[in-house]
This record gives sequence, structure tokens and C-alpha cells, in this order.
Amino acid sequence: MAAIAVEIWPYPELSEEEIAKYMEPNEENEIKTLDSYGINETTKVLYEQLDLRIMNISSDVKKEFKKNHIAYKSETNFVDAVFQSQRLRLSINMKYNDIQDPHNICADVTGLGRWGNGDGEIFYNDLSQLDSIMEIIIQSYNYQVYDEN
Repeated sequence: MAAIAVEIWPYPELSEEEIAKYMEPNEENEIKTLDSYGINETTKVLYEQLDLRIMNISSDVKKEFKKNHIAYKSETNFVDAVFQSQRLRLSINMKYNDIQDPHNICADVTGLGRWGNGDGEIFYNDLSQLDSIMEIIIQSYNYQVYDEN
């Protein structure tokens, strides 16, 4: 019976172009790059320095280009970067009360809707902030990797 069915209803031979017409757009299929976020020269410089420092935290740090932000993760996200016109908005994936912030650069966004994860938020608009920002990002990394296990 199966052989007869294959003769009657053969598998269609379609080109990739023909198949693409019937595929629904899917964020997972879309390849994102840095240019996907419409960055300018200011945010590009800020991002490149931040990215270098975050990726050097550990060899297990991974970067994922999401629809509206870039996520840095080990087992789970520890910081998310959202491009804005002249700055980056960083979501720190920790409970706000657990963040040690001696430079008072992190804001409490608990319960507010944002792209990214976490209760802490930092606006990064000047390279001079990078060392202070990295102190908090490393806290978040350590919290995700060591404290939650």
C-alpha cells in the first residue's frame, strides 16, 4: 500500500525560493548582527569597549543577538544591552537589593516592563563609566554562575 501511495502522491520537488514563499518570518531564523540594531558611531564605540570587557570575564560567556537587545549569558543571561540614540541601556539580571553599587549608577526597575532581564538598570553614555559598570556586571555574572547553583 505504501508503495502505491508514493506513486499516486509523490513528494513535491520545490526549489528553496518556492519554499521560502510559504515560510513565516521567524526571529530564530533571522540572523542578527551588530548592524541590525541601527547603531551610530557613539553607541558603536561604547558597545565595542563594553563587549570586549564582558567577553573577557570568562571563556563560558556567550553573546546572543536578540530582536531588541544583545544578551550576555553563561547558564542564563547576566546582562542585556539595548541600543538607544546616544547611549546603551544595560539590564542587570539580579534582584536590585542584592546589587552592591558604590558609585550609585544603577537604578531600580523592579516590576517595570523592559527589554532585557533583571531589576537593575544602568545607562552607559561615557567610556569613563566602564570600570564602574563592569564591577556591577561581574557581580551579576558571579550571581548567575555561582550563587544560583
